[in-house]
Amino acid sequence: MSALQGEGPFTVFAPTNAAFDALPEGLLATLLADPTGDLTNILLYHVVGAKAKSTDLSNGQQIATLLTDFKVKVTINDDGVFINDAHVTVADLEAENGVVHVIDAVLVPSSGETLPATVVDIIVGSADHTTLATAVTEAGLVSALQGEGPFTVFAPTNAAFDALPEGLLATLLADPTGDLTNILLYHVVGAKAKSTDLSNGQQIATLLTDFKVKVTINDDGVFINDAHVTVADLEAENGVVHVIDAVLVPSSGETLPATVVDIIVGSADHTTLATAVTEAGLVSALQGEGPFTVFAPTNAAFDALPEGLLATLLADPTGDLTNILLYHVVGAKAKSTDLSNGQQIATLLTDFKVKVTINDDGVFINDAHVTVADLEAENGVVHVIDAVLVPGTNNSIEDVFGNGNNGGISVFPNPARGSVNAEFYLNVSGLVTVELFNVTGQKIFGRQAGILPAGLNRISESVVDLPSGIYMMLVSSGQQKFTTKVTIVR
Repeated sequence: MSALQGEGPFTVFAPTNAAFDALPEGLLATLLADPTGDLTNILLYHVVGAKAKSTDLSNGQQIATLLTDFKVKVTINDDGVFINDAHVTVADLEAENGVVHVIDAVLVPSSGETLPATVVDIIVGSADHTTLATAVTEAGLVSALQGEGPFTVFAPTNAAFDALPEGLLATLLADPTGDLTNILLYHVVGAKAKSTDLSNGQQIATLLTDFKVKVTINDDGVFINDAHVTVADLEAENGVVHVIDAVLVPSSGETLPATVVDIIVGSADHTTLATAVTEAGLVSALQGEGPFTVFAPTNAAFDALPEGLLATLLADPTGDLTNILLYHVVGAKAKSTDLSNGQQIATLLTDFKVKVTINDDGVFINDAHVTVADLEAENGVVHVIDAVLVPGTNNSIEDVFGNGNNGGISVFPNPARGSVNAEFYLNVSGLVTVELFNVTGQKIFGRQAGILPAGLNRISESVVDLPSGIYMMLVSSGQQKFTTKVTIVR
């Protein structure tokens, strides 16, 4: 019991009293008489060392339990969700350290239960994959796929092969070392990619050199190119198999985009970004050798900027616009699998970093949500984000702002045109200083606003002579410091 009170997370498939009552007469008493023997093994077989809610389960999935080398199998059909042969009657009873699913039978591990040795064994053992088994054999790929791996196989069913144009399969089998081999290699990845490793928009290199498959995840399910994954995560010792409902056919012209610029220019959702990159004169730089990582705001992200700001930035593209764009680019290739929660990544805007947050809601760069990840080009990778990243202050200014209290000041109007008002609360009376910095941390102006009393204060600053852009305001008095961003538009 103490183990299951630990940090976890755990998933427990919990048989009811009736489930235990249904065991052969006397068996429960025998198990309880030696609780550290078979009873412990049976109980461990009901526990998974991870949190698996009902939405994380898929038909055909095999899940490792705390009983070493033993897995339970998930079946999802019109009758419900089953763990082995036990029906899940109540799902998703959550606790701080995991989740419980109520089942109507006791799970008993089979003494002979082991993972299939290889992905080939899964294919050969499936009545729905006799055509694929024949094709792999004829192409001479059996020994390769029986190797150490790991491999991921997207396995078309017999029905998928039957849906090919009439006569095509026979033609392929007549010359199995030609196009058939290439097609089969296009279904295999030289790494283990379980369903939890896949993300929408991801492109995965296959064993067919220079060819990738694209992952799409939407309300209809998971798709590899246009093929629907109907059964996921059939695991073997040397990899994993995902069943798909169509044969993947590599396009003769399929190659990675040459540069990250090609991805941006080719996207209907990034016409504003493409214009901004062009106007700022950054196209040739981002067409260079790289590698680069680009966090690419959508058109909607630019539309959400304060009214008039984008036009102002484009009117002077070598100023703040260039700095903002450089803040979206990393001088290294950082795929989604390279990102970690709390990570800070240096950008091409000198001394400025973005922060990565990974939580239950997804992946965020600063406060921008990554909506599509891992769009790869020859010279880097693009991640689509839903907001424009605006650099704050650089490292030296951050030191000044270290004791700042962003929540203790409000500015209005914001965006500002002629003047901006700031309200803040002083704990004690004192001399107040006001300073304004641009996005690169350069001090634009500073002045003493005088000695102000304790309590709520308001000051007004003229910004009529300042160019449009995004600024950081610092208001300080003694030990109190307040910082906030101010947008100025013309």
